[in-house]
Amino acid sequence: MIHLGQWQNQKITLSRKSNSLTLSCETKTDAAVFSWDLAGRLWTAMMNNVSYRRGLDGKVIAKWISPTQERGRRWCSAEESQQLIGYAQSFVSDLLIALQNGTAEVQPPANADLITALESAANFTWVQSLSDAAQYAQVYKPVGILPPDQYMAVVLQAAEGCSFNTCTFCDFYKSRPFHIKTPQEFSVHSLAVRDYLGKGLSLRRTIFLGDANALVIPMKRLVPLLEITHNTFSVEKLGGIFAFLDGFSGEKKTAADYHTLAQMQLKRVYIGVETGSDELLRSLKKSGSAADAVQTVALLKKAGISVGVIFLLGVGGKKYAAQHVRETIRILNAMQLDLEDIIYFSELVEHESMEYTRSAYAHEYGPLNAAERAAQAEEINASLRFSESSGVPHISRYDIREFVY
Repeated sequence: MIHLGQWQNQKITLSRKSNSLTLSCETKTDAAVFSWDLAGRLWTAMMNNVSYRRGLDGKVIAKWISPTQERGRRWCSAEESQQLIGYAQSFVSDLLIALQNGTAEVQPPANADLITALESAANFTWVQSLSDAAQYAQVYKPVGILPPDQYMAVVLQAAEGCSFNTCTFCDFYKSRPFHIKTPQEFSVHSLAVRDYLGKGLSLRRTIFLGDANALVIPMKRLVPLLEITHNTFSVEKLGGIFAFLDGFSGEKKTAADYHTLAQMQLKRVYIGVETGSDELLRSLKKSGSAADAVQTVALLKKAGISVGVIFLLGVGGKKYAAQHVRETIRILNAMQLDLEDIIYFSELVEHESMEYTRSAYAHEYGPLNAAERAAQAEEINASLRFSESSGVPHISRYDIREFVY
C-alpha cells in the first residue's frame, strides 16, 4: 500500500509492500529514497544522485552515473556507512514519532502493518548493523560471487569453495579448501540462514546453491541436500533453485540425473565458459574444453533447465583477441540458446597479485582497454544467431566489481 503526505516541507511517500518498506522524501531541489527489508535492515538508498546498496555482510557500495554517462562505483568506508545508516535511521525515527503524535499525516492513514515496518526500520542503528553483520559471519563463509540476477537469492552453501580452484583469473576461493557439507551440517546451516534472515526472507527471490560449483556434488550426496532445502524453505514460492556448474563436470551427470534435479525445482544453471578458445582455456588453467560446455548445456536444456553462460571480455589480451571472439561466437551459436537463457559478458578485472596478470605480462598478451573490451561484446553480439521460434536469450553485462550480497 502507498501512503502519501507532507512533513517538514517535504513530500513523503511510504510504500509498505509484502516484502519491504520504502520511504521517499522530495523537496523542490532534492530527493532521497530509503528501503528496508521487513526485518528492518537498510537495503538500498538514493541520496544526491548516488545509489547505495548494503550487503548482509555490512559492506556498502555506492554507484553513480557521471555527467559524461560513465559509471562510477566505490566501497564506502566504515565512517561513510555509519553516516548513511545513521541518517536513514534518524529520518525514519523522526517520521514515525511525527505520525504517532499527529504532527505528520499520510493518506490513507498509517495502518498497523506500516507502523510495524517503520518501527523495525527505526531500530536499525549503526550498532544494530554491526551486530547483524557479525551474525551473518556466523552463518556464512564469504559469498564469493553470484550471477547478477541472483543477488537477491537466499544463498545456501551446500559446498564451500571451488572444486578445482585453478583458474588464473579468479581468486575468490583461493584461501578455502573445497568442502561438501554433510546432511547434518547443511541442515544446521539452512536453519541458521532461515533464522538469520527472519522477516527479511520475504525480500529474497530464489534459492542459490553455493558455492562456486555446487552441482559437482555427486547425486547420492546432492539429493539429500536438496531434500533438506525443501524441508526448510518453500522452494516453489521462492522461485526455485539456481546454481553454478563448470562445463566439464556437467557430463558427469546423466540426462536422468538432470531430470531428477529439474523435478526438485532446479531452474537455471550458470556455467563460466569464459571463452570458446580451448587454447586460451588451457592458458587460463581452466579444465575441460568449450565443447564440454556445449554438451552440458544440451543435457541441461533437454531436462528443461535453463542456463546462464558467462564469457570474459578482454581475456587473453591482444594476443588472443581474434581467436577469443571467433571461437566464442562459434560456441555460443552451437549452444542453441533460447529466451529462457542468459548470456553474460563479464569484463576481466585484473590486479597485480593475480596469477593471470603475471602470466599475461610474461607472455606479452597486451591488455585491451575498456573500449576494446566493449567492442568485443559488440562483435560477438552481432554474429549470434538464434531460432525465431525459440526466441532470443537475455544478453547482459556482468561487472563483478559491483557484487554485493
